[in-house]
Amino acid sequence: MASIFSKFLSIFSGTGSPAPQAPAAEPQQHEGCMIFAEPIREGSQYRLAGRIEKDVDGQKLVRSFVRADMFTSMDDALECTFRKARQIIDQNGASLFSDKVEQRSA
Repeated sequence: MASIFSKFLSIFSGTGSPAPQAPAAEPQQHEGCMIFAEPIREGSQYRLAGRIEKDVDGQKLVRSFVRADMFTSMDDALECTFRKARQIIDQNGASLFSDKVEQRSA
């Protein structure tokens, strides 16, 4: 009985186990880059997040991004993450990876 009560309290106090991360979607390719959508689960919503990878001179370069956009549907979060990544690639062009830093935020 006590364990049921403690689980009930943890739901409201936020001390329960952390929310599991969203399952990974199949990566998409755009302009020679691979896009990985990795929405972050926050309560019952998903925050737009992902990473862009590109092989440059035999080195894998990674650009991660997290945005303030929140979605109630995983499908919406994935769709918008891929759209945002394509926008980042299109707007930055070659300069996105020109510094040759292995990993950084975009």
